[in-house]
Amino acid sequence: MESTKLKRPKHKGSPKLFDNPILEKLTHTHISLPLIIFGAIAAVLVYYGIVEKGFEAPMMILLFMAGLFFFTLVEYLMHRYIYHIPATTPRKKKISYTMHGVHHDYPKDKSRLAMPPVLSLIIATVLFIIYRAVLGDYVFGFLAGFLIGYAGYLAVHYSVHAFKVPNNFLKTLWHHHSIHHYREPDRAFGVTSPLWDHLFGTMPRKTGRSERTAVGASIDD
Repeated sequence: MESTKLKRPKHKGSPKLFDNPILEKLTHTHISLPLIIFGAIAAVLVYYGIVEKGFEAPMMILLFMAGLFFFTLVEYLMHRYIYHIPATTPRKKKISYTMHGVHHDYPKDKSRLAMPPVLSLIIATVLFIIYRAVLGDYVFGFLAGFLIGYAGYLAVHYSVHAFKVPNNFLKTLWHHHSIHHYREPDRAFGVTSPLWDHLFGTMPRKTGRSERTAVGASIDD
């Protein structure tokens, strides 16, 4: 059988993406900032839904969990079809690299493991408008769960790239994402869960032995 290795990429540090210093600065984000922002927004949404709109706790919990679950699907679809858009033209290549390709080349760049908060807030506002039009007042619980799902994604993604593999049930996520980065970029798109990879047939291909490797490690198949 052909031997395959998972190798740590050669690139280290943090590359320059924009000549404009303001735009370049905006591409760097400390992970705590979006976690605090979206955690706070989610709390306000839940509070408003219960206190101002009169939702009882069981309904709010149900809406919250629905939003959380829906986020896992959006995460998968975004990662698979938007972040990995085929670079068929120079423009698409530039967009793809700026959005996600740079992360594959510099996976240990901790300042680029989260979308800039300004852009995230704009997207969250647009989602609120869309969800409000579709769901009405149910948006307060649903969007809260969705945003916590996003915050959870950021926390998991940052942890996978910044910390060693934990010796508990979470190590599955480390292994799953490492395969996406170091062996099969066309597979294993789920970060917070491999559920949608199972359902849509993008789980890692079977190899001669079960891989148990941390992000950045090397193995021989």
